[in-house]
Amino acid sequence: MALRDDRVTMAHGGGGTAMRDLIEEVFAAVFRPDGMEDQARLTETALAEPGARLAFTTDSFVVTPLEFPGGDIGKIAVCGTVNDLAVGGARPLWLSAAFIIEEGCEVALLRRIAASMQAEAAKAGVRIVTGDTKVVERGKGDGVFVTTAGVGVIPPGRDIGAHRIRPGDVVIVNGPLGNHGAAILAARGDLSLGVTVPSDCAGLGGLMAAVLEAAPSLAAARDATRGGVASALNELADAAGVGVVIEEEALPLHPEVRGLCEILGLDPLYLANEGTLVAFVPEAEADAVLAAMRSCPEGAGATVIGKAEAANPGRVAMRTLFGGMRIVDMLVGEQLPRIC
Repeated sequence: MALRDDRVTMAHGGGGTAMRDLIEEVFAAVFRPDGMEDQARLTETALAEPGARLAFTTDSFVVTPLEFPGGDIGKIAVCGTVNDLAVGGARPLWLSAAFIIEEGCEVALLRRIAASMQAEAAKAGVRIVTGDTKVVERGKGDGVFVTTAGVGVIPPGRDIGAHRIRPGDVVIVNGPLGNHGAAILAARGDLSLGVTVPSDCAGLGGLMAAVLEAAPSLAAARDATRGGVASALNELADAAGVGVVIEEEALPLHPEVRGLCEILGLDPLYLANEGTLVAFVPEAEADAVLAAMRSCPEGAGATVIGKAEAANPGRVAMRTLFGGMRIVDMLVGEQLPRIC
């Protein structure tokens, strides 16, 4: 191997042989792009179908710690980008990956991140086809930042979005809420909580494919990440011009997450997720969607948590365990920093 350094130095960002060795041995050897050109050259037969559309998304990822129970920054980067494509009805195909690396970062850590990304990409059926690396001075990069962009194909005739939500549609989630935010908080060790909560970090492409097959009339879906399920519901309710009422007793929560929230005074509706799907479905197709979700590992805990209504457009409310109603607003400020 030409790369003999244990840690990244500024020379690895200088454009010379050190940078070439880092890119070739840590990233290209794992992602295996077609050549080392400055661009990826993409072909896909699905694009030739009349009415097919491209879907394109981009996101940046920062998290502390970089590795945590259930995932790492590389896994989040791939899952997050794949999920943003999948919830719009696209079949994810290609990703780019750009790395901002802090001087002093362990090369072994970069290798683990790259391997994690490739494993998750293979699982999702996508390829990491192009990328970039930059090195910043010690103390200015927080270890590693990752930016990914993704391209997918939306088949002809598929139309999923908030504009299709109607009063009476039910709200379904695929499993427990808030696991990622709780996992990061516990992994930091600042509060000596003594609990280990695995992140829900997962790709949702297969789950969405199963849902779409079971429910052709699926109205809309959203990947609930920062701001939690509460923010996702508010965004969809506002865009659709409907009210949404959810049931507190129906919210799926792991006991560890519930307990952590009670101790720290946090609301699990606002905790981050990295593998939680929120779907609005016509009531007639709800049972089919639940069955489809529960047939997938990522949807084993699928449940109905609420319904869209004509009253109070743009507002989300929750019927509490005591029978009262509580307004569920968008998250104000930041409940938990650096979670994705």
